[in-house]
Amino acid sequence: MTKTDLIIIGAGPGGYRAAEYAAKQGLKVTIFEGSEVGGTCLNVGCIPTKTYVHSATFTEAHERMAQVVPQLRSGVETILSHPNITLVREVGKLVDAHTVNEFTAPNIIIATGSETKWLPIKGKEDPRVVDFTGLLNLDTLPKRLAIIGAGVIGMEFASVFHRFGSEVTVIEYLKECLPALDSDIAKRLRKYLEKQGITFKMKTAVENIADIDADVILMATGRKPRMEGYTNVDENFQVREGLYAIGDVNGRQMLAHAAEMQAVRAVNHIIGKQDNIRFDIMPAAIFTEPEAACVGPTEDQLKAQGIAYTCKKSFWRANGKALAMNSTEGMLKLFCDADGVILGCHAYGAHSADIVQEVSVLMCKHTTLSELADMIHIHPTLSEILKSAAEI
Repeated sequence: MTKTDLIIIGAGPGGYRAAEYAAKQGLKVTIFEGSEVGGTCLNVGCIPTKTYVHSATFTEAHERMAQVVPQLRSGVETILSHPNITLVREVGKLVDAHTVNEFTAPNIIIATGSETKWLPIKGKEDPRVVDFTGLLNLDTLPKRLAIIGAGVIGMEFASVFHRFGSEVTVIEYLKECLPALDSDIAKRLRKYLEKQGITFKMKTAVENIADIDADVILMATGRKPRMEGYTNVDENFQVREGLYAIGDVNGRQMLAHAAEMQAVRAVNHIIGKQDNIRFDIMPAAIFTEPEAACVGPTEDQLKAQGIAYTCKKSFWRANGKALAMNSTEGMLKLFCDADGVILGCHAYGAHSADIVQEVSVLMCKHTTLSELADMIHIHPTLSEILKSAAEI
């Protein structure tokens, strides 16, 4: 049995970040990965998807994905070549509280990620049905693409494949797309995509795959933790003493950047270091065209919680840079409490993720609307859209 300071199962964003950070703190780390390093995000998720988002054609997207993914994977391999890190290229199995395969350590981090949540729909075994990994592996562009689910995955692929030339239909059980996004913003984005030619069938349940008339059917109905039993974690992402679960496997916030910061918190707890990471302030983006982003509660949530708030709005069409870019579609909603402290921001429009990221930083510092209004923003930039909302 080989002793080490920390064992990590899974080399995705959470796992490799935990390994890198722990190694720099002087811990001897052993990390297990039975597949490619980089996890779902790098190999078959957010990174390949973004190469599609930023490609003009289906063929170009395929070629760029084949270049970008290995390059980034090589970067992760370099991170894991740190002298304090041992990469074991096999599936790590928890033998007991402190043992994984042939290694033992006082602390273990589970970072095994998530997998596609397949709905029990009749005919789901139909060869036309794929998850996003299967869609990314297609060699030819489908003439007709049906997408079950209007969440982040469904909406991103709907936008991308419509741009490539596919006839896209999105089928969603709920009354609106992107439930994490403010309903006003989500509706405006959906209506814009409808005008571009994407068909949406809202408040529609799929009972039989055979009823769907399409060449390829994307099952975009969410993700589930790859290993069960690790969703009950505390504020340090500890399942029990010496055992941690970070990233998608704990089901808290299924985002790569959430996994990375959870990794830092878990390692800090192991080494006894205090941090001030605000996990209640978690920005997120949807890379449709135009993109959307959010941080903090929606307006509906604020109303439901009985929180006194003010909503400030701003529009891309009133911004000089947006006009110059010919990207005038978009709206921003900025929420603040009765004292003017910023509570959140939801937006859609070109580079809205960058704008919402600024709001996330401001929220971490308890910034008020009047303080934001006093902050100088470069002209001409899209960031002035945010400043305009603060000045109203």
